[in-house]
Amino acid sequence: MQKIIIIGAGIVGLSSAYYLSKKGHHVTVIDKGSIKDSCSFGNAGMIVPSHFIPLAAPGMISQGFRWMFNSSSPFYVKPSLSSGLPSWGIKFLRKANKKHVAESAEPLRNISLLSKKLYEGLYSNPSLDFDLTKNGILAYYKTEAAAEEELHLALKAKELGLDIAILNSDECKALQPKLDLDVLGAAHYRCDAHLDPAKLMELLTRHLEKQGVEILRNLEVTGIEHSGKNITAIYTGATKWNADQYVLAAGAWSPSLAKMLNLNLSLMPGKGYSFMEDEPEQRMTIPALLCEARVAITPMNGQLRFGGTMEIAKINNKINMNRVQGILESVPKYFPGLAPKLPNTDKIWYGFRPSSPDGLPYIGYSSSTDNLVIATGHGMMGLSLGPATGLLVSQLLDQEKTEIEISSFHPDR
Repeated sequence: MQKIIIIGAGIVGLSSAYYLSKKGHHVTVIDKGSIKDSCSFGNAGMIVPSHFIPLAAPGMISQGFRWMFNSSSPFYVKPSLSSGLPSWGIKFLRKANKKHVAESAEPLRNISLLSKKLYEGLYSNPSLDFDLTKNGILAYYKTEAAAEEELHLALKAKELGLDIAILNSDECKALQPKLDLDVLGAAHYRCDAHLDPAKLMELLTRHLEKQGVEILRNLEVTGIEHSGKNITAIYTGATKWNADQYVLAAGAWSPSLAKMLNLNLSLMPGKGYSFMEDEPEQRMTIPALLCEARVAITPMNGQLRFGGTMEIAKINNKINMNRVQGILESVPKYFPGLAPKLPNTDKIWYGFRPSSPDGLPYIGYSSSTDNLVIATGHGMMGLSLGPATGLLVSQLLDQEKTEIEISSFHPDR
């Protein structure tokens, strides 16, 4: 049995704690916040094997330049000479090519399918009823250009063995007859699923604490002591913590912690927004992705969660209402019967997705540290890839063969 400290209590940190505690290790999770303010609570709740195209893709360069000057656009890069943005941007541009997309498809598919399988296993536990629903996700499009792009993605998805169908407008309407639609069609990613992320996090936290995992809230790691290639202790203020092994799963805050070990972890926070609105008629039963608008809508317990935008910038607590307005205005264009109202700022959730420049997560040991596993950089797929990452972390710490090949996710790449 090893003593293990996990820094970060998002879905990646808690999933790591789950599989490590199952193996009998003594696990402590330390988080700088209340946990409920993490990205894992306010996201769209989607499990997406369909997302095998990384953020660093050729189309994002031209599209990104067009969007970045529009404050309500889906993807916005706020120019800055600090916080690692210039070097991140250079790496992003280098990776935004067809070769990188092709090389990333299978690794992303494999980790996504593993994670979906693990979610199904977690859901079989009666104490973890987080509303897992496996009716896929519909990626709706309104334009011929988006239709062509989705068809291309669908063909690639089928090559990868994923279950997908291209639907026309009438076929879309037949799936959800109560829902007014104004679309050309949709790609139905039947391989995908969704859940209630807040329920998942609350139930998983409760389950872990019952199993003896110590979860410490509102404790910020302020120092890391190391000797040679080993971490010897971490500090939260004046309090010293020791362990045999450590896991860095602090999401968008991971780079500042890595710097304490002289590690340069290339990550930028991708800020996203979401809000809830009651939908008593429950006209939508299958989550939606609005292709041109880059907006996600997920049915959750009699409500709809609307979410979107990716703002690459420094971590900040400002709510950009223009970006929320952009989400709102896109919805009726696809669903004339849905007209969400602009919520008060206290009803708007925002979180920071840890975005690597090549769109792949960091999972593994850094070559400069022998007792630290890095598990971050999942971008918009943190919830989707959480369980798989947690299992892989546990296998790495126990020096076991990993469930899937993970060289594409190496932190030193």
